[in-house]
Amino acid sequence: MNMFSGAALAWALAGAAPAAEPAPPLRLEDAVAMALSARDPAAERFEAKAEALEDRAVAEAQLPDPTARVGLANFPVDTLAFEQEPMTQIQAGLRQEFPKGDTLTFKGERRRAEAGGERARKALALRKIERETRLAWLDRYYWTQSQDYIRQSREAVDELIDSLSAAFASGLMTSQDVLRAELELALLDDRLAELRRQEAAAQAVLARYVGEASARPMPAALPAFADPPSLEIMETALADHPAARVKDAEVLAQSIDTEIAEEAYKPSWALEGGYGLRGGGRADFASVGVSVSIPLFTGKRQDKRLSAEIKERSAAELARSAELLDLRRDLGRAYADWTGLQARIDLYDQAVTVRAGETAEASIAAYGGGNADFPELIRSQLAELDAELNRLKLRVDQAKAWAELDYLTGGAP
Repeated sequence: MNMFSGAALAWALAGAAPAAEPAPPLRLEDAVAMALSARDPAAERFEAKAEALEDRAVAEAQLPDPTARVGLANFPVDTLAFEQEPMTQIQAGLRQEFPKGDTLTFKGERRRAEAGGERARKALALRKIERETRLAWLDRYYWTQSQDYIRQSREAVDELIDSLSAAFASGLMTSQDVLRAELELALLDDRLAELRRQEAAAQAVLARYVGEASARPMPAALPAFADPPSLEIMETALADHPAARVKDAEVLAQSIDTEIAEEAYKPSWALEGGYGLRGGGRADFASVGVSVSIPLFTGKRQDKRLSAEIKERSAAELARSAELLDLRRDLGRAYADWTGLQARIDLYDQAVTVRAGETAEASIAAYGGGNADFPELIRSQLAELDAELNRLKLRVDQAKAWAELDYLTGGAP
């Protein structure tokens, strides 16, 4: 086989190879599933912190290390003879301290409360990832679909230019109409270029959560979104929102700090024992003792510390109340967006887009009959395009309101 026939065979085989199947459209639910299963470091870092705090909880609930002591007592320095003096001895002792009351138990509980707060922060981060993924997907969907509408309008204007050019060549049309049509075509090209830029930016945001899947094509239609329940029902879910649970953990931790401050009024104590070894056949010594701290002057220490912890707990409770108010505000705003946008969508479906289409058709007929000028024809065509784009924007904005409701209620919509 010569070189040319081998190349021809390779070309034939390459042509016979099956073409790669196009990537399936990236559905909204698929994008969310990818984002949540990606083990995003923005969320996983909180799990690492929680595990570290759980280890600290075990460590901080343990007794302090005992203290060992070894020494030589009453040793004569004149003769350096160990058995010369009866009180000379080698001493060994052990001391164990016991902190105040249940302080150790409360310290462990506080670390576990902090660990619960970190896991609530992880849940909050996952909620935000879910919401941001939806918003990025919806943005890309809007810019992609807008390009389709612009392309359709551009094709119509392009066909109009062809017919105007033919009429101008026949002397039936002035050059002004042709130039106006070409201007509108250039403006549509500019809008198309801007939409491509916006789509690329939205795709970059989406890639943060789904990676290379962000380059997959978008589906032709939005998914169906169920109507949310009443505002009163959704408000009951706010108490379980991760942001509220973060504040709950902070309140719990501060309450435990208050209990630790109360334990400071109790004495700490230590148990110690020792053994003294003497030479010369003398009896050895053994000793045992207990030492206790006596919190007598509490006015400027324990009292102030307890007062501070109580105020810190009150501040944490107020922060939780403020967080719930913010969540309720956001819920009310998102619900108003959902209902208000639905009313506008109904208006566009029943009147605006219908009238815009009818006006565009009537303008074409009037222009063909010589009863309308070219600018009026262009205005009607662009009005129909703007009506379609506005309707698309309303539907996407309503989907974003649904995403916000889902973020706030955890799936109540």
